[in-house]
Amino acid sequence: MLLATDLRKQYTAVVAVDGVSLRAERGRMLGLLGPNGAGKTTTIRMLLRIIPPDDGIITYDGLPYSEAVINRIGYLPEERGLYRKSRVLNTIVYFASLRGVPAPEAKSRAISWLERLEISHYAGSRMEELSKGNQQKIQFIIAVLHDPDYVVLDEPFSGLDPLNQGLLNGILQDLKQRGKSVIFSTHVMHQAEQLCDDICLIDGGKVVLEGDLNRIRAGFGRETAKIEFTGDPGVLDAIPNIRVVEKFANSAEVLFTDAGRTAEIVADLARRLDLRMFERRGPSLNTIFLETVRGRRGREGGAGK
Repeated sequence: MLLATDLRKQYTAVVAVDGVSLRAERGRMLGLLGPNGAGKTTTIRMLLRIIPPDDGIITYDGLPYSEAVINRIGYLPEERGLYRKSRVLNTIVYFASLRGVPAPEAKSRAISWLERLEISHYAGSRMEELSKGNQQKIQFIIAVLHDPDYVVLDEPFSGLDPLNQGLLNGILQDLKQRGKSVIFSTHVMHQAEQLCDDICLIDGGKVVLEGDLNRIRAGFGRETAKIEFTGDPGVLDAIPNIRVVEKFANSAEVLFTDAGRTAEIVADLARRLDLRMFERRGPSLNTIFLETVRGRRGREGGAGK
């Protein structure tokens, strides 16, 4: 288990991370979530000792971060750091050698991973010849080729189209089934909802919500509905006892602020819009995320912060 307690990092007058604690267990996927600028990447860099925390404790299976544990960790950074003129297979083998994997074994594993990610035909290509999505696949291979126990992924779906997102989804599920601890940092809630067992939601450098995702949903205490309709979506803002979480041209997710008046709300919706679908359901992670962040910022704004 990776355990971080009370991590703090300050840059001059800006506190980027303020008392963040989290735990990532083996065989589970932890979503490190939050809006842009929340402190996710800074937290990851402290977990990996790329930057030292000003305060706090980090352990891997009870051991502090050190040379003894470094090769048990795989890291995919948000920024691409590949040598543009280097050949794909040579690049993978080189990075594997830095993790102690002998060249023949690294080459064999690399070819296998290239096949699994459906890019084996690029093995002899230069990095600069690859699309952004395929470069992201190469960085993922580099992160996992040495078979780490802990896999830390910062926005891993960046640059991937829906087909390749699905391919990576399956691989991440397989890593989890093999007992790996996967930390998945993103601001895209539907991806986290599909993959994560646990979440740690950060806003303004602080943890505002954390724990088992199913328990968080069950304890949210409010009901939502997905609706599809024909008509002006702007009328949703004038309907009492609902809050619009997400709104599109012909669909929306709404939150009931008075669950006892559900029948009245539906009738009101039907009078104002041509409803094609009304589906009551538990809150999505996106709803929980938006309500938690808005609530926190509203409280701090009300307190004059």
